[in-house]
Amino acid sequence: MNNRPVSTRVHGVKPRTPRRAERLPVNVPGRLTWKDARGMPRFASVMTRNVSDEGVYLECRGGEPIPLFRLVYLQLEREGREVAELPSALKDGRVLSAVYRVGPCEPATGAPSGYALRLLVDPRDLVAVTGKDDARSIA
Repeated sequence: MNNRPVSTRVHGVKPRTPRRAERLPVNVPGRLTWKDARGMPRFASVMTRNVSDEGVYLECRGGEPIPLFRLVYLQLEREGREVAELPSALKDGRVLSAVYRVGPCEPATGAPSGYALRLLVDPRDLVAVTGKDDARSIA
């Protein structure tokens, strides 16, 4: 009989680390603006799906695909900014963000169905909002 230890870890899969901030389900319409590789301004209508103090996942139906790590501005519709669960950065107006995850592509359009954005906010503002001392630069 073989007495070697058996690994229960699946190869290539990293253990999940705890999230830095709690995600809250929030559905608010908004708009993304960015510049493409040629410097032309692009726009897309979006709907948030969940938010945290440091990021937001949103659905984007149609429009140009946005490349990974592209800097974008996210602005929520004025009436949606009154939602209590929104982080203060999203209530103020346009927020500079970076695309850090691109969702799966829609078969009909070939464009991604959603994007995860990292809000590029001052870490000192995060400490004031969250009360945590471990805030660090996320830019």
